[in-house]
Amino acid sequence: MSEQFDTIVIGMGPGGEVAASRLLAAGQRVAAIEKELIGGECGYWACIPSKTLLRPPEARGEVERAAGVDGARLDWPATRAWRDDMIRHLDDGNQVTGYEKSGATVVKGASRITGPGTVEVDGRTLRAAHLVIATGSDAVLPPVDGLDTVPVWTNREATTLTEIPDRVVMLGGSAVGSELGGFLHRFGARVTIVERSATLLSREEPRVGELLGERMRAEGIDVRTGVTATAARRDGADVVLALDDGSQLRCDVVVVGAGRRPRTADLGLDAIGVTPGPKGEITVDEHCQAADGVWAIGDVTAIMPFTHVAKYQARIATDAILGRPHPAGYGGIPRVVFTDPEVAAVGLTTAQADRQGRRTVTAELDLAGALARPWTYEQDPWGHLGLLADPDHGVLLGAWAVAPMAGEWIHQAALAVRTAIPIAVLLDQVAQFPTYSEGFLAALEKLDVSSARG
Repeated sequence: MSEQFDTIVIGMGPGGEVAASRLLAAGQRVAAIEKELIGGECGYWACIPSKTLLRPPEARGEVERAAGVDGARLDWPATRAWRDDMIRHLDDGNQVTGYEKSGATVVKGASRITGPGTVEVDGRTLRAAHLVIATGSDAVLPPVDGLDTVPVWTNREATTLTEIPDRVVMLGGSAVGSELGGFLHRFGARVTIVERSATLLSREEPRVGELLGERMRAEGIDVRTGVTATAARRDGADVVLALDDGSQLRCDVVVVGAGRRPRTADLGLDAIGVTPGPKGEITVDEHCQAADGVWAIGDVTAIMPFTHVAKYQARIATDAILGRPHPAGYGGIPRVVFTDPEVAAVGLTTAQADRQGRRTVTAELDLAGALARPWTYEQDPWGHLGLLADPDHGVLLGAWAVAPMAGEWIHQAALAVRTAIPIAVLLDQVAQFPTYSEGFLAALEKLDVSSARG
């Protein structure tokens, strides 16, 4: 006998949680399916534990750079204990109980779609008018010969570790590699980052990766760009990695941050006429709809693999389900890497604008040379801000910053990009003194956009 619902949510990470909560609040009968833990990758093995682990060394660095204060030290057992509290000791019992009290039917187990509006999980058959697929993604292992014969960590092992290894090689200089590499280095590991592109964070402006690499090298991290690992082997207790430049690296563990793949295998998409794309992704329209009565949100769509995008897509999909559709827009969504200093970006890169045939102008600002706030914040301050503008239309196309707390103040540029605020209006803004946000006005003044000044 089947159980009937209005909507079945498959996958209860951040996107699935927002979807289920909004639908429950609207009075729907909701089945929430999760094969692991409610809260998903973000809550237990990614965003929450990584940012928790990054904060203590960041705070120590702030103390070391501030005038008139000293004595900060790192305490790994205390950090680890707080991390364990933050990830609920990998126990989602309270979350299950909370959703059940809200009226949801929570089913734990691997699910398979067997037909339109029909899902089988844990020996039960569930039916609904709507399916919301929010199954997330899995870490991808790079094609390195012998990698399967040596100790390898993905983000899961790296964010739930109990002891800091002595020597680590990070394969990939993406957000994962840069964040976790910095955390491990500051807790005492000897870290080497291997990135095949010319700079770290290769999807951002090259200048961003160049600046971050400069800071990480200055701190003592061995950053190697433009090289690729070709083979891995054991040599006694050591892991030996061969690189394509002829060099070798020895370490205790390899941590991979080489991308992720949408989690759609064995989901039964063929039963509802959905064919995954080349990366395994589910293709959706502007309302996050993949087929009649089928919606997909978050990493599984491969549109923008961020928690905040998954939560946004959940709002888009549920509004459509509830009869108030409006299209999703992905312009002006911030991208933050929680290194120290933080990296924040929004909008297009110069290369992306070039591919669109846009004429652009750029400006870069040395924040310490232009503002008072960096000097009140730390001794020997450092930070950079960059803007990308379209002089023909007088609007910002993109922005980036490598600086303290950049993830907090990038939203000023995010709003400008998302809503196409005219640069003439931005030039008339008044920022609080002294703040890092003042940098936007100083950088705007450097842009060669004379036609935008009114």
